[in-house]
Amino acid sequence: MRFSLPPADEWQPVSRPVFIAWLVFYALFALHIATDGDGFPITHPVNLVIHEAGHPIFHAFGYTMGILGGTLAEILVPLLIAAYFFRQRHTTGVTFALFWMFTTSSGIATYMADARTVALPLIGSGDHDWEILFGQWGVLHLDTKIAAVVRALGWLGMAGTAGWFVWIRQRIAAVREA
Repeated sequence: MRFSLPPADEWQPVSRPVFIAWLVFYALFALHIATDGDGFPITHPVNLVIHEAGHPIFHAFGYTMGILGGTLAEILVPLLIAAYFFRQRHTTGVTFALFWMFTTSSGIATYMADARTVALPLIGSGDHDWEILFGQWGVLHLDTKIAAVVRALGWLGMAGTAGWFVWIRQRIAAVREA
């Protein structure tokens, strides 16, 4: 089975001013993440609520999944929102939700990199998710290396999402001009 995007004429068009405004927003948000000292974007309070809600939801699948569930929820909630907008062919909605999903990598990576030092203030039980998980998996000594990979994947995802936004808008415009 091969996946392909719906035809460009099915996607919601994006006017030039709206398109530029969104690109400026994404650039400023990326700049915020790059220059923010604590490693958590301004959206962290929302992501934290989603993270904490993920623990009891995924706990139904076992202890380890309960611990991992916070991070999974941070990734899945924006991904599910993106899927909803994808079904609606809502161009800016898909882009926003995917960009949000990739921005969560900054906070996730910061949390992962803290696994050995446990210096960050914790919420809930006081246990550090990534200290437990990396310890169980025998990779606690790699916490900062794993965090660096997650952070890099987030940056690639943000850039890729912005690139897709440019590409799909051009495809939509080309179809509408034809």
